[in-house]
Amino acid sequence: MHAYENCYWMSADGLKLHYRQYPGDESRPPILCFPGLTRNARDYDALAARLAGRWRVLAIDFRGRGRSEYAKDPMTYVPTTYVADVQALLAERGIDRFVAIGTSLGGIVTMLLAAEGARIAAALINDVGPEIDPAGIARIRGYVGKGGSCPTWMHAARSIAETNADVYPDFEIEDWLAMAKRLYRLNSGGRIVPDYDLKIAEPFRVPGNERGPDMWGALASLRDVPTLIVRGGRSDVLAPAVADRMVQALDRAELVTLPGIGHAPMLTEEALRDPIDRLFDRVA
Repeated sequence: MHAYENCYWMSADGLKLHYRQYPGDESRPPILCFPGLTRNARDYDALAARLAGRWRVLAIDFRGRGRSEYAKDPMTYVPTTYVADVQALLAERGIDRFVAIGTSLGGIVTMLLAAEGARIAAALINDVGPEIDPAGIARIRGYVGKGGSCPTWMHAARSIAETNADVYPDFEIEDWLAMAKRLYRLNSGGRIVPDYDLKIAEPFRVPGNERGPDMWGALASLRDVPTLIVRGGRSDVLAPAVADRMVQALDRAELVTLPGIGHAPMLTEEALRDPIDRLFDRVA
């Protein structure tokens, strides 16, 4: 784990929100990392450790996740609110230009930020697109907000392994244990529980809320931005045809598909090291 600072900002509706800040070159635009639906800033620790020093990295906990406060109104757990939260962070910290890395929901937020006029210097969109495969939506709706608890970290690791074996077929128990510690937390009763507000599922179960407005139009806002699109070869969220169409819609995009991995790649895969470095080399 690389050295980082726990930092906070306030949302427009008064929530105290959290991000991890990894130190780096202040003369470059910072990298903002946006996690998936049930994930948090810890997902990006390994990637941030590789980038830190050269780049300042801000790994964000969306509202209701990790160290960020839970929303009083669960219907604010939607992409447009996450975008507004990030805009509040940019304004509070005086960030006028940044590199965006977004996994799944985080990729949707990245596209919507671009549509709202955010100055994105480069973008990495991880295993999501303007159209989401219905199979992936059904699977995610099947588990999000279900809760449950485990008595030990090893039980949590084995539970995650059972439900994600098809996503990461090469993982060993050590990998599953590391994932458990990113996804879960120890509660006051000594049980291991998911590290997010279970109520994030409420708006997600309303058809359409898992995405947002015209997402192809939002993607087009990245037309002139260096963009890396990452797809898991076994993904049930980003279909091959949609990924291909994304590349065609952008002038400066590269697509990398990782065979044998589902939704979503970790971004620490060896096959992504050079493409990620190429992307950052294009940041002016």
